[in-house]
Amino acid sequence: MIGLFEVARRLRAKGLMGIGQRNAEFVLAYNQRRFYPRVDDKLITKTLALKAELPVPELYAVVREEHEIEELHEKIKDREQFVVKPAHGSGGDGILVITGRRGDKYRRSNGSFMNRDEFDHHLSNMLSGLFSLGGQPDHILVEYCVQFDPIFENVSYKGVPDIRIISFLGYPAMAMIRLPTRLSDGKANLHQGAIGVGIDIPTGLTRRGVWGTEIIKEHPDTESSIVGLQIPRWDDLLMIGAKAFELCELGYVGVDIVLDKQLGPLILELNARPGLAIQMANGNGLLNRLRKIQELEQAKQLSKDPAERVAFSKAHFPTL
Repeated sequence: MIGLFEVARRLRAKGLMGIGQRNAEFVLAYNQRRFYPRVDDKLITKTLALKAELPVPELYAVVREEHEIEELHEKIKDREQFVVKPAHGSGGDGILVITGRRGDKYRRSNGSFMNRDEFDHHLSNMLSGLFSLGGQPDHILVEYCVQFDPIFENVSYKGVPDIRIISFLGYPAMAMIRLPTRLSDGKANLHQGAIGVGIDIPTGLTRRGVWGTEIIKEHPDTESSIVGLQIPRWDDLLMIGAKAFELCELGYVGVDIVLDKQLGPLILELNARPGLAIQMANGNGLLNRLRKIQELEQAKQLSKDPAERVAFSKAHFPTL
């Protein structure tokens, strides 16, 4: 039987990082507070991404006041599919994915329908801050509904998978894809029941997955293998992860990207405090990789060229 000290030793050897260490040594040390609005407000993130010529889902409308909810119906009357999200939302809470209509009802991604009153009430809750960081009054984004790449058809339940890249000083350090399940109600958030699958940085191949605390190799709903999938346009995704550094000027950031079958990679959002489940998905710790980048920093060898940063990450950060 392995004792606690031996377990701790093995975890440290793998470079696993805890929340306290993440906050003290990376979030607080490398993320200046004045830049937080650039990632905490999805509208600001989208504006900055467009300015940096990075791809994002098209913005259809912004709702800032209660009376604008009524006006929104007219603005989107010709849209069959769209996404409604709080600008300061977190963890996917409150997001509405509308996939069609029946009369004046909106069909959600899970197949259920919302009548107009229910839709308006939900948006009113968004404006009041019910789904927002800190509960502050919010504004609402209405944007393009991503049509995911066909490669994910057998490993996703209804929703759209997204890819998270942890970027440190502009170097992609670790990546995973989050796959929606029946339990997560088609959402890609791990705490709601989605699967995290580690991606090998050099090749873009998926390695292994975690569902809650369970290590898995097949999707629990489709029973298709989640191992050995080649993520399309992997180099493009890594470049977006690298360029996010110049976009937001935060040293330690999670970059969430979706792959649209027509438009390719699109930035969904950035996160200044990305969770650490990505380590479980990869079966590798983040700390050793971050330390390697810090060695470059201490030697004053950090590159200003995103392509060089991607090349470094591909050479040094395999998921074994």
